[in-house]
Amino acid sequence: MIAHVISLLASEDPTQTHSWILPENAEIIYGGLSTVIVVSALVKFAGPMIKKSFSARTEKIQKELDDAAAAKVTAEGDAQNIRKALGDVAGERARILAEADAQASAVLAEGRTRMTAEIAELEAKAEAEISAARGRGSDELRNEISVLASRATPIVVAATMNEQIHKDLVENFISKVGAGR
Repeated sequence: MIAHVISLLASEDPTQTHSWILPENAEIIYGGLSTVIVVSALVKFAGPMIKKSFSARTEKIQKELDDAAAAKVTAEGDAQNIRKALGDVAGERARILAEADAQASAVLAEGRTRMTAEIAELEAKAEAEISAARGRGSDELRNEISVLASRATPIVVAATMNEQIHKDLVENFISKVGAGR
């Protein structure tokens, strides 16, 4: 019998199986058992870690979504504040421009009043200076005329006086001086 088993074993080709689709029965049993052991070990040990990582990922994504929603609400609030502030900026701009116009009008009116007063003061000073210059000019002219007249009188008298007029003037003078005694 042993010889018969040995001859059977030797006659069989180890590369040939009994079915072209299925492996040998022992391989199916050992492969099935090892697959069950590996899958159950993965489910028992790796399953909670995988579940935990998926939960953490889900929580992370949910947190990012919540943060994005909060940021969106904040941005919308900021946008409303900015729009409101822009409306206030236009009102503030109009108010500032109105104040500036009022101040400019006040400064212009004050400047005109001051300018009118300065012009009147300058005109008064100019009139006084003109009068003073006119007076000085008249005085200088009189002085000049008297100096010229005093220089010209002896020349004119000498040129127009002859011997007879000279004698008459001397006798007239003497008679007045003699009568005045």
